[in-house]
Amino acid sequence: METNEHVIDVTDLRRVYGGGFEAVRGITFSVDRGEVFALLGTNGAGKTSTVELLEGLSVPSGGQVRVLGHDPYRERSVVRPRTGVMLQEGGFPSELTVAETVRMWAGCVSGARPQREALGLVGLADKESVRVKQLSGGERRRLDLALALIGRPEVLYLDEPTTGLDAEGRRDTWELVGSLRDTGTTVLLTTHYLEEAETLADRLAIMHKGEIAATGTPAEVTGAQPSRISFELPPGYFLGDLPPLGELGVSGHEVHGDVVRLRTMELQRAATGLLVWAERAGVELRRLDVRSASLEEAFLGIAGRAAGHGDEHEPTKTELAR
Repeated sequence: METNEHVIDVTDLRRVYGGGFEAVRGITFSVDRGEVFALLGTNGAGKTSTVELLEGLSVPSGGQVRVLGHDPYRERSVVRPRTGVMLQEGGFPSELTVAETVRMWAGCVSGARPQREALGLVGLADKESVRVKQLSGGERRRLDLALALIGRPEVLYLDEPTTGLDAEGRRDTWELVGSLRDTGTTVLLTTHYLEEAETLADRLAIMHKGEIAATGTPAEVTGAQPSRISFELPPGYFLGDLPPLGELGVSGHEVHGDVVRLRTMELQRAATGLLVWAERAGVELRRLDVRSASLEEAFLGIAGRAAGHGDEHEPTKTELAR
C-alpha cells in the first residue's frame, strides 16, 4: 500500500467536450485514506464528468488526477483492481439468479469475497436463488453495491447508492458505508439526498457550472450560511417594537403578515436578545422556530448565489443534480 495521505488527488482538473463545452473548469480537491467525500452539484454541475475522470474512463482535457498514486486512465491496470464502482444503474442479465450474477462478477476480479459474504453485507443472503428480473428496485441497488464491494476495494465510488431504497434500506447502507470507512476504505459519494451527505461525509464539495463553489466538512459548509429565527409578532406589536435588529446580530429579515423571519450569523446572541425582550415585555412569541442552517439550505443558498440571484432566489430541490 502507498503511504500517501491523499488517496485521491485532483489538481486543476478540466474536461472539455466537442464544440468547446467546458464541463469541468479547473477544480482541485483531495480525499484522504479512510475518508468519505461527497461530491454534490446542481444540474449540469460537472460532477458526473469529474467522477468519470476519477474512474479512468476518459483522459482529462487539462490538469491531473491521481488515484492511489497513479493515473487512473493511463495506469488503469494498476488502479482498477483496487477500486469498486457502484453506478446509478446496473446492467445485469435478467435471467441469471443473484448467486449466478455474483459468481460471474467474482470471476472478473482477484481476491473476491466469498459469495455469501458479499450478499450478507447488503442483506441479500436469502435471495441467492432469485432471478435478477424478480428483484425489486431496492434489491437491485443492494446487488449493485454487493458487486462493487466484492473485490475488497481500497477506493469505492458510490453514485446515488440509495436511490430506490426504503428508509430501512437507506439506513442499513449508511451503516455499511460507515463500517467500510472505519476499516480504511476511501469512499467518494455522489448523492442528491443531502441528508445522506450530511450523515456520511467527512468532507464534501459543492459544484456549480464546472467549478467548486464550496468545500469543507458539513459543519463548515453549513456554518458559512445564516441561521434562521421565525416567530409570530404578538397582537398589537410591529417590527419596529423589537430591539434594534443590528444590536441582535441580525443580518437580514423578512415580514409576511404577522410572521417575522430573521437571518443571523450569531444565532445564540440573536435568540437570547429576542427572548429577553419578550420576557420583559410580557409577551409570548408564538410559532417560534430557531434553527441553524441545514446542508440543504446551504446548498440552495450557494446555488442561488452562484446562479447570480443573490438572496432573492432559492432554487428548488429539482435543481439538485445528477
